[in-house]
Amino acid sequence: MTWDITGLGAVSSVGADARATYDALCAGRDGRGRVRCFDPAAYRAGHAYEIDDRGADCDRPLRATGWLLTAVEQAIADAGLGDDLGDIPVLVGTTLREQRSVELWWRGGPPVPVDELHFGTALRRRFDVTTSYTFANACAASLYALGMATDMIALSQADTVVVAGTDSIAESTFAAMDRAQTLVPDAARPFDRAHKGMVMGEGAVAVVLTRAGAGRGSAAARLRAVGLNCDAGHPTAPDPAGIAAGVRDAHRRAGVSPDAIDLVMLHGTGTARNDETEAAVMSEFFADADADRPGPLMTAIKSGVGHTLGGSGLLSLVMAVLSMRHGIVPPVIGLSDPIDEAAGLRLVHGTGAPARIGLAQVNAFGFGGINAVAVVEKA
Repeated sequence: MTWDITGLGAVSSVGADARATYDALCAGRDGRGRVRCFDPAAYRAGHAYEIDDRGADCDRPLRATGWLLTAVEQAIADAGLGDDLGDIPVLVGTTLREQRSVELWWRGGPPVPVDELHFGTALRRRFDVTTSYTFANACAASLYALGMATDMIALSQADTVVVAGTDSIAESTFAAMDRAQTLVPDAARPFDRAHKGMVMGEGAVAVVLTRAGAGRGSAAARLRAVGLNCDAGHPTAPDPAGIAAGVRDAHRRAGVSPDAIDLVMLHGTGTARNDETEAAVMSEFFADADADRPGPLMTAIKSGVGHTLGGSGLLSLVMAVLSMRHGIVPPVIGLSDPIDEAAGLRLVHGTGAPARIGLAQVNAFGFGGINAVAVVEKA
């Protein structure tokens, strides 16, 4: 079974919609800057990939919810759906939900009604949504939600599902990462020897997924499969066996072999352990590449938008779809000296790479060994 992706939406630190984000990444522009949403003086790190939408105030509540509504609005408009979604389910992947809103409230900011901390409240008010679910599967959350959407359609629970992801930077999470990381990163530099760790980003993303042929408009791309697992091997460190199992499951479900993949959207956090593990596993999967079939191009968009947490996997998928449509793969921004484990990989760096992409693999790996891999093809 396959599913059509009929609508795309996104908000990021480099673009107000999916196409603007893609164009910025292809041009090598990133959204990195000094932290603005709180005073970083208490922390070693001081950079993030923030969306600059606070106006004169230092920060305000419910920003993640606002971006979610914008991304969903863009996606359903792209799919030719009306604003009244009714019984079309909306599945939202997130890591922090509205944690930042609670922090602001606790620090004396405006109180936020408890029901507003649930995305379903705003979705119901804005789009008359009757059914919504929130998935907090760490950094694989939005691809987990995508996998759940495929099951809902396969089980005839819905013909159309909106899948989304959103997160804003919370100071408590920024502080935790600041203490947990040995080095102090000032930029996300996946797979480069100069990488120092993960740098947080902000944004939201949404797609409209339909039963193949059931959409009102033409499909932007076709989803072949989503492979999911949780190896629970370590609280934070990725497990090679768990990642490999997720990739194999996605390929099996999609009915494809590694040599059919044209593009891999890497998880690419910029941490040494993630980069080394992911690169090693990808090298093993595509080890049979040769001059006649050189293996897939690979890129990692966190180099441009930071780690957008729960929505990061789905944002990579949207960028893969736009790479198929426009024939350019965005580069890994800042990559100049790849780590040894990535030596055999076709990492795009410097400038965007012209390419005909027919089939793409999208990786998303979260804390606790939560792994998700999607396979998407050009419509």
